[in-house]
Amino acid sequence: MGYALGDPPFTYTEVGATKDVLPAGYHRFRLRRRIGHGRALFERAGAELLGYRMQKGTGIFQEADTPTAAPGTRLTVRLGVGPLGITAPCRVVYVLDEPDRRGFAYGTLPGHPEIGEELFAVEYDPTDDSVYGLVTAFSRPGAWYVRLGGPVVRAIQHIIAGKYIGTLPTSI
Repeated sequence: MGYALGDPPFTYTEVGATKDVLPAGYHRFRLRRRIGHGRALFERAGAELLGYRMQKGTGIFQEADTPTAAPGTRLTVRLGVGPLGITAPCRVVYVLDEPDRRGFAYGTLPGHPEIGEELFAVEYDPTDDSVYGLVTAFSRPGAWYVRLGGPVVRAIQHIIAGKYIGTLPTSI
């Protein structure tokens, strides 16, 4: 799936930067945690992750226009609690489908309270058979209330990243 004419632009210019060096001028974040071992676990976790398991497992997933992540897929997540929740539009920037890495990154669209990109992935280390969950992001406030939240928003991001990884299977 590609970008259609009339799709809203991303709210940042460093599209795809979660693949390499995270750009300056943003809060940068990375959490990598071992979830288990074995190629079978890696394959299962990768497939589930591409089906939005991290977002669904934390309860923020609202909808996506494809059943699995694909470049150009539009999806929305709901951030916050109850009436204070905000619908945040995103679009998948790229998908990782490598022998030892699976996942996808999405970037923010107009209406999202933050500006930036987030990568959700699993990695397999063939040297010791370990499987890791990974969340990497760069962001900055896109709305006044996120700017006002400052360090609290960053702390919540760390907590949610741990919860994302906690949704992945740990055994077969």
